[in-house]
Amino acid sequence: MEESPDTPHERLAQARQQAGFADKADFARAVGIHATTYRAYENGQNGFAKLASLFASKLGVSTDWLLHGDSAPKSPPRKQIVAAEVPDQPALTGASDGDGAIAIRRVDLSYAMGAGTSIDDYPDVELVLYDPDFLRRISRAEPACLFVASGDGDSMFPTLINDDEVVIDTSQRVLNMQDRIWACSYQGAGMIKRLRAVGNGMVEIRSDNKTVGDQVVPADDLFIVGRVVYVGRRV
Repeated sequence: MEESPDTPHERLAQARQQAGFADKADFARAVGIHATTYRAYENGQNGFAKLASLFASKLGVSTDWLLHGDSAPKSPPRKQIVAAEVPDQPALTGASDGDGAIAIRRVDLSYAMGAGTSIDDYPDVELVLYDPDFLRRISRAEPACLFVASGDGDSMFPTLINDDEVVIDTSQRVLNMQDRIWACSYQGAGMIKRLRAVGNGMVEIRSDNKTVGDQVVPADDLFIVGRVVYVGRRV
């Protein structure tokens, strides 16, 4: 490793390049983080202390060096990382294989920064670390396709209550299953609802709370963010 840069984000950039990840987005995919979120770490806009051990393990450097500039081992060649960490088939490997936790974006579906027609219209709140074995059980999607959000309001009570944690699989965006729970956006407003195709190009947006009315809207006006594949809550 050449002379250590002065700041953590500069060391992160150096380690990424020396490990063979010439592109920021390439490394972001390897660690299961959205490219925009990762760029903020490497550009020094956000700190990455909670993810330092994950980044260090992928890049073949020590966490202490990445955060503080202490001595670090030489990065492994890119070929080794590809073979061990980024298999041709992007299925998740088990925690027992030593790959550690996987970071998943948490987004705020209650507020769209744009038109609400893309997951990137919604702000990141934080990153949440999950065990890869758990992620494999709930979805076959790549980690970069999964997002975490919180339930807001009581329209899906009792299935969902306020602040329930849901995992959304954005690789599933076609309404091919009736009455499943989806994260979606209508007229720029994000929501978590049951969806039912009712014919003639229309979709019924349904609430589990019987006191909240259902709504039938044109399918072309409804943007599906992804399907809810997991619900968790504190007890």
